[in-house]
Amino acid sequence: MSNTNNAAATVWGFVVLALIAIAVILGLMFGLPMYNVWQQEMSGRAELAKAEQNRQIKIEEAKANLEAEKLNAQAEIERAKGAAEAIRIENGSLTSTYIQYLWVRQQNNIPEKVIYIPTEANLPILEAKK
Repeated sequence: MSNTNNAAATVWGFVVLALIAIAVILGLMFGLPMYNVWQQEMSGRAELAKAEQNRQIKIEEAKANLEAEKLNAQAEIERAKGAAEAIRIENGSLTSTYIQYLWVRQQNNIPEKVIYIPTEANLPILEAKK
């Protein structure tokens, strides 16, 4: 009888094991496609969120560029007003000495370049020590 009980327990063990294996296989058969669909949905949501964020970044960059252009335009207007005021003040009082002074002052803004200064004989000074 012990052999019969052992054999029955072994058979029931195999049956239970087979049922578990079938349940796992069926679970994978239905679960994996559903998981793949869920994974694709999550991937799509992530891509959508990334695209939306990139769109927002481009909008903010465009707004910053617009603001910078407005400020540059205002600065140019102020520079033009200053130049117009300087011309109005200098009108009629420009002398050759003052023009030379303006020319020399402008040279400070030029990086090291070779500058030819005409002399009395209209011959340039070819070399000068600094």
